Amino acid sequence: MVMNSSDKEVLSIFKETKALLTGHFILRSGLRSGHFFQCAQVCQHMDKVTRLAELLIAKIAHLKPTTIVSPAMGGLVIGQEIARQLNCRFLFLEKENDRLVMRRNFNLTAEDRVLVAEDVVTRGGRVREALDILSETPSILCGVTCLVDRSATAPDFQTPFLPLMKMDFPTYPADNLPDELAAIDPVKPGS
Repeated sequence: MVMNSSDKEVLSIFKETKALLTGHFILRSGLRSGHFFQCAQVCQHMDKVTRLAELLIAKIAHLKPTTIVSPAMGGLVIGQEIARQLNCRFLFLEKENDRLVMRRNFNLTAEDRVLVAEDVVTRGGRVREALDILSETPSILCGVTCLVDRSATAPDFQTPFLPLMKMDFPTYPADNLPDELAAIDPVKPGS
């Protein structure tokens, strides 16, 4: 994988904060991986979150969002920091019975240009849930962003998808693991 200076800086931040883990992990999707992004580790360091948002904004500012929407829990910290730096409104979607919902009297109007901000996208399930919710509002969807896109193939969200960094770590079904993963007890660290 060829990395530019921004990618190197992002990877360094993830390694420094122990947000990039190696081992045998059960992802939210049910797939298995030898690498896991524990974004909560980086999100406890606000100077790092500020820098990651600065780097991400350089990629997404042209979308001109007025409102940032993040799925709970992973996207909350980075979404709020993007909104702060862009002087946008911020709201979040939360889990209810393991599905995302918009609560707390949040409201989106036709004047809202919404950018969905997530921490990590593997298959894009939570982002798709968020997009389904947003499709029920009169708001204008201007794009989707995340800190790390670890999808094998870029998800088609039917809107611009601009991740800060693309990481190509393979994922596997539980019944088809490579020997090196099968030899390690799996853990589900949570996102």
